[in-house]
Amino acid sequence: MVFLRSYWWVFLLMVIVIIAAIIFIPSDYQKYNTSANKEGRFEWEMPDITKLSSTEAELVGYGKELVANTAYYLGPKGKIASISNGMNCQNCHLQAGTKFLGNNYTAVNSTYPRFRARSGMVENIHKRINDCLERSLNGQQLDSSSLEMQAISAYIKWIGSSVPKKVIPVGAGIADLPFLDRATDTTNGKAIFFQKCSRCHGTNGEGQLNIAGTGYIYPPLWGKHSYNVSAGLFRISRFAGFVKHNMPQDASIHMADTLNNEEAWDVAAFVNSQPRPQKKFPQDWPDISKKPVDHPFGPYTNNFTESQHKYGPFPPMKKSGS
Repeated sequence: MVFLRSYWWVFLLMVIVIIAAIIFIPSDYQKYNTSANKEGRFEWEMPDITKLSSTEAELVGYGKELVANTAYYLGPKGKIASISNGMNCQNCHLQAGTKFLGNNYTAVNSTYPRFRARSGMVENIHKRINDCLERSLNGQQLDSSSLEMQAISAYIKWIGSSVPKKVIPVGAGIADLPFLDRATDTTNGKAIFFQKCSRCHGTNGEGQLNIAGTGYIYPPLWGKHSYNVSAGLFRISRFAGFVKHNMPQDASIHMADTLNNEEAWDVAAFVNSQPRPQKKFPQDWPDISKKPVDHPFGPYTNNFTESQHKYGPFPPMKKSGS
């Protein structure tokens, strides 16, 4: 008892730390990791680069640099080539593809090669990387034998090197948000954008370049330097899930500005209603019955319009078997 009285402040400090952890760990992280522990799901950890040979580590390091600063090497004034729009891969794959629910790469190595209904074929990692270059970066493909393709591929594989084959780690990619029971509201989304997003992405969605002008700190969300209409984030469900768990990026400073599900859906609808590069791939979705419910371009197997498929409401289409 004397010991407890003497060190009561230690126990008080421990209680405060535990309470603070419960309060300040993001709720989504708690939810997914509680689920992981109950279901025995795999939790990803950053691999140890010191276990690689010097040659392997150098290639992986160059790949990370290309992902983080794509525009410097492959942008309009690229050091290696001019084949993309000025955005960086990590503008969409946050923290160079390692952020929890930040469109990360943690499941790529374990799930590729894989069949994708969009192309109707089994794709390897090179194909997936070139898809991002052509769509999200509105650019051109890299030669599969190029050093840059080998480096990006090596980096992505290394990120997921600890994940067993066919396993998807907790927090991989982008979270799916539940559908709204209404259509998304671009007017409300516009108000949210100007209140919570424009301070970083600009009032015209133009983004913010770094001081050197070699890449974007905050990417353009529409306009000629943004992703085109064939990018994955042009699907509102993808963008809404990305926004919900990652935006505003300075939410730690503006805690009151975090978004609820409805706000995430509406701001995604507003952003994707704005003009952007038109680049379509006629070979996409050879089996149109496999199109996601929010794919914004026909033809479809049902009678819902393109506008309905883009903006919702989605539950009636999902119920119809779309």
